[in-house]
Amino acid sequence: MLTDGALRMLVLLHFHTLGFSPVQLAYLFILYEVAGMVTNLSAGWIAARFGLVSTLYAGLSLQVVALIALAQLNPGWAIGASVTYVMVVQGLSGVAKDLAKMSSKSAVKLLAPTGKGGLFKWVAVLTGSKNAVKGVGFLLGAALLAALGFDYAVVAMAVVLALILAGVVVAMPPGLPRGRKGAKFSEVFSKSANVNWLSAARVFLFGARDVWFVVGIPIYFYAVLSDGTHAGDRAAFFLVGTFMALWIILYGAVQAAAPRILKARSRPEGELIGAARHWALALLAVPALLSAAVLIDPTPSLWLSTVLVVGLLAFGAIFAVNSSLHSYLILAFTQAERVTMDVGFYYMANAGGRLIGTLLSGLSYQMGGLPAVMITATVMVGLSALAAGRLAPEATLTSP
Repeated sequence: MLTDGALRMLVLLHFHTLGFSPVQLAYLFILYEVAGMVTNLSAGWIAARFGLVSTLYAGLSLQVVALIALAQLNPGWAIGASVTYVMVVQGLSGVAKDLAKMSSKSAVKLLAPTGKGGLFKWVAVLTGSKNAVKGVGFLLGAALLAALGFDYAVVAMAVVLALILAGVVVAMPPGLPRGRKGAKFSEVFSKSANVNWLSAARVFLFGARDVWFVVGIPIYFYAVLSDGTHAGDRAAFFLVGTFMALWIILYGAVQAAAPRILKARSRPEGELIGAARHWALALLAVPALLSAAVLIDPTPSLWLSTVLVVGLLAFGAIFAVNSSLHSYLILAFTQAERVTMDVGFYYMANAGGRLIGTLLSGLSYQMGGLPAVMITATVMVGLSALAAGRLAPEATLTSP
């Protein structure tokens, strides 16, 4: 997750300085998200068939390959060739990240303590720490780009990740399932209405985030902060990377604290489903207010930048509670024998939301600037809240 966050920031800022348009920048991440959808859908079956350890090792190995491949990018290539090459490498990185993430999330269902609060607690800890580490990756990517340049930065990350892979292979604990030969691919499509509605809510939740997160806000802040000089660009890289990193770190910290925020130990499962609806509606207010702010005064200014920073941090905190509730509920709704398949299907929806958000981020910013970005995010949060409203208590729901 550290290299995943760093790579995203490296690619975004490096190619923006090369003159890529917002839509071209969005294209760089399209195959990453498409690969995530395909990977999550198939990885659930692969893990059920060949075991969680295999998918984890494969994810880490593929990320090393992707980083080394990205270092081979030739600055003399035409823009079309560069975009295509980076899209393919980003797609490989998307496969790597989602193999590792699906393996880790599924393992929680199997390894978490069965006592009261155990599942929600460990889902929140894993998800929160994962995103905090990814946030540090955003800062690391911006810092490495400023200090080492693009090529040396990705090679350095590949070396470090290869060492981590070696450590994981040596220290892997026993007990994870090794797979079952009779697992069928058709089993990945869930027949549970709650799993399907939760997946739909996830599509629009992460679409709403990535509408502003992928292209719109980083490029807007870069335009505000950079004075066009080399030194100004370096300072803007660092400041934009710092904000994006702090946002993700805050998001991860709130995710980890979600069981305490929600008082999950003392609440029946039906209330947590209701909480998913209420927190989705609470999130809706933030992009709506930010949309109003940028429509009233769309000119870049210190006032507007301050409002955006405060508003997006508030969005991150409320978004984190929503995300943590979703991550708990998907494991609570599923059964142990099909956990990898339901988790894979759910994270396919997650990747689908990111794909939609990525496409709309570049398109909306290029067509209507920041107001179009924030209005689009508002609409998508509203759709997520509607889907969450269809969740219903189940007798088999795992106790929080």
